[in-house]
Amino acid sequence: MTIHVEGLVAIAIFYLLILFVGIWAAWKNKHSGEAEGTDRSETIMVGGRDIGLFVGGFTMTATWVGGGYINGTAEYVYLPDYGLAWAQAPFGYALSLVVGGLFFAKPMRSRGYVTMLDPFQQLYGKRMGGLLFIPALMGEIFWSAAILSALGATLSVIVDINIKMSVVISALIAIFYTLVGGLYSVAYTDVVQLFCIFVGLMLGGIPWQVYFQRVLSASSATYAQVLSFLAAFGCLVMAVPSVLIGAIGASTDWNQTSYGAIAPKDKEQADMILPIVLQHLCPPFVSFFGLGAVSAAVMSSADSSILSASSMFARNIYQLAFRQSASDREIVWVMRITIFVFGGLATIMALVTGTVYGLWYLSSDLVYVIIFPQLLSVLFIKGTNTYGSVAAYLFGMLLRIGGGEPYLRLPPFIYYPGWTTEQRMHPMTGEMEEVVIQKFPFKTVSMLASFLGNVAVSYLAKYLFESGKISHKYDFLDAVVSKHSGEIMDKTTLVTRGNNIGLSEMSAVKPRLSVTLAAAFTRRDTLPKETVEEEEESSPDSSHHDEE
Repeated sequence: MTIHVEGLVAIAIFYLLILFVGIWAAWKNKHSGEAEGTDRSETIMVGGRDIGLFVGGFTMTATWVGGGYINGTAEYVYLPDYGLAWAQAPFGYALSLVVGGLFFAKPMRSRGYVTMLDPFQQLYGKRMGGLLFIPALMGEIFWSAAILSALGATLSVIVDINIKMSVVISALIAIFYTLVGGLYSVAYTDVVQLFCIFVGLMLGGIPWQVYFQRVLSASSATYAQVLSFLAAFGCLVMAVPSVLIGAIGASTDWNQTSYGAIAPKDKEQADMILPIVLQHLCPPFVSFFGLGAVSAAVMSSADSSILSASSMFARNIYQLAFRQSASDREIVWVMRITIFVFGGLATIMALVTGTVYGLWYLSSDLVYVIIFPQLLSVLFIKGTNTYGSVAAYLFGMLLRIGGGEPYLRLPPFIYYPGWTTEQRMHPMTGEMEEVVIQKFPFKTVSMLASFLGNVAVSYLAKYLFESGKISHKYDFLDAVVSKHSGEIMDKTTLVTRGNNIGLSEMSAVKPRLSVTLAAAFTRRDTLPKETVEEEEESSPDSSHHDEE
């Protein structure tokens, strides 16, 4: 195998630039928020809540525009049986960001949550928050592993570098600057990476924590909405280079190139059309700029996922569920350790797991059918409680897994209407096998069943306990009856008196009703009158309470 020295030099320069920007951002914002009394852990998680439109717009766009986004868009435009109409990522991501900006960004940011799981623990209790952390974590880790694996394959096409080496080096750099600077490093490096993506490729031709982490880092609720709209526009713009490269690949006479007479689609290499075009149809220096662009896309998504997973674990699992009395310094160290651990897990999976994409498909479906309907319920539906949340969790998981997953060779045990069987070649083993194809939209049905199950079971439990048909002593989740207990101080209380964890409620533009560890969910009597009135108008149920 011939190693391209020029390509290695280009990669080294690009990685050093990204590493320098990440360290500089961490140093520049080392004392951010100290004057306002902000905890260091919160600063790392949400960037001190002072991310402006410029950096915020870039970092949110870069989070969605990953390696799969640009490679997948080029692939579908290139394939003759699909074309631009089937390149769904640009339009789907843009639409999801618009919907997120219209309906989810403002309530999440105006209530001052720190992670996506905060409203679940505030309403349903810490144990339910822990359950919802599982699919969220799976989605982030498998997503990181999948895009790191894609990076290794891309580098091997252009530079002939060892796939495992490229994955490890890229992962270590992303882990390091995320470990040092948190969201500040991720945001500032995203600016550089997104610039590299656009310039490099032009030379050659809603329920995810990574989204809400950017929403919650905005300096106001209005800014959070605007960031979503900017990112939606950015996703469409950033798809243009990939569309052009896919179209160029489709119109190329490959017999007249160094690639050979057989087109990539006939060699089962359509998924690599972008790096192939860069290598065989462009001068070497253009190929290496494009390589830097692809690497940037991967790192901008991988670092975001790793930081999101560590933020949720440190706050919602370690701090709120197990160690309410932990110091801020302790939480910071937990974040640092889990950044390394989760980054290492994603890297290992990218290197040794052949079904990482199948795992990501399944975990992302679980995010859709479990977390999304619960997010709708917790933000917009009055009267839901922990009983409904548990039922919704089980409904969604059962119906989705029951439909099977051919990629993982997971057979269905629920056969939905219209199912059929087909002979397909397994993408990892190359073996022909008979698989069950579910033509019925069972994923969306699973999501709707989860949502309706939450509402129905919540209201049923509320009626049975409050009417006395079931004795109050059987309210073992403390979800209905115990709200009248003296232990429950108000609807924003997460734990028992003496260790109340405060949730910071932000004013319109500049943050900072920031809290100590003993105050992660802020008491309503500390809020400005207009903030309380606004929350009462938008809150799903003023009678909700949290688990002790």
